[in-house]
Amino acid sequence: MLTEKDFRELLEYKSQYPVLSVYLNTEPTEGGAETYKLHLRNMLKLVDLPEEEQVVERFIEHEFDRSGRSVALFSCTPQRWFRAYTLAVPLRSRVRVSDRPHVKPLADLLDAYGGYGVALVDKQGGRFFYFHLGELREQDGVMGEAVHRTKHGGGSQTPGRRGGTAGQTQYNEEVVERNLKEAAEFAASFFAENNVRRVLICGTEDNIAFFRSQLPKAWQSLVVGAFPMSMTASHAEVLERAMKEGQTAERLHEQKLVEVVVTNAAKGRGGVVRLDDTLGAVHEGRVQTLLIREGLRAPGYTCQGCDYITAQKVKTCPFCGGMFAEIPDAVEMAVRKVMQSGGDVEVLHDDKALAQYGHIGALLRY
Repeated sequence: MLTEKDFRELLEYKSQYPVLSVYLNTEPTEGGAETYKLHLRNMLKLVDLPEEEQVVERFIEHEFDRSGRSVALFSCTPQRWFRAYTLAVPLRSRVRVSDRPHVKPLADLLDAYGGYGVALVDKQGGRFFYFHLGELREQDGVMGEAVHRTKHGGGSQTPGRRGGTAGQTQYNEEVVERNLKEAAEFAASFFAENNVRRVLICGTEDNIAFFRSQLPKAWQSLVVGAFPMSMTASHAEVLERAMKEGQTAERLHEQKLVEVVVTNAAKGRGGVVRLDDTLGAVHEGRVQTLLIREGLRAPGYTCQGCDYITAQKVKTCPFCGGMFAEIPDAVEMAVRKVMQSGGDVEVLHDDKALAQYGHIGALLRY
């Protein structure tokens, strides 16, 4: 599993030598090993880095365990640097050569499938999962006192015990509330430990509602979906539903975010659209969330002195007077800078509202 530490290393890595980045779709439904190996060889013909090509092909031939649905490879042989990450989500195959790893596809993956906490709750407690990049990891969970079924008929004869159906029902309700409160406390700790960014809750409608009300306000605000599911659901069933609900929640979030950015940009505060204005905000460190269409690329220029990025061809940097170097993808550089500064990147899969502005914009911090 690609961790936050791994991704941070890729963001920070820069070399004086070419870095080869390869994303290879190994989805079994797209064909067997020979199919994706042939695709890899055809892609590598587009670059002229024999040593890097050998390293990548050797890994796929002898070390790749075929356990995932795609694999991301990064290689810089002169610095003896090589990284490989098997991914549980299929990605479009592509190769890139730059002085840094090509991280934009991973930003898309983290945006769509990164950092979900899943809580499956019932009257006795909960099971908790961490859903990240298409993989689901289960925590043991917490179970409280059993809730006994009410018996109809005469009242209890036990001294000091509330008698009759009403007494037993009230006692059961108290047990349920106590169990779900304990589950919510456990969940909050679990979510914090795993750096969860979004929460899904499953169970019955009543249990979901009460469990959610017991979560701290900060975690309540991160709940993006809820759906019915049995406490005895298998790992595979939870994973399949979490994938589906996560995608639905992400699409709704994207739509709302685009509306906010376009509206704020029109008002002249809190948002920008179009490539150059967005790149300017990135350089100033004002971007809270960068919005880009999936697959968006745009050539540009970067200042060799202060790393200012622009889509315009200019001789000297307006900020430091440095010289510019042409780069194949200014959007990739913007993604990297925003994530290095702690901002978020939203990769849009339906950006009709942003299309007229060049498929790019940003929500600003100030």
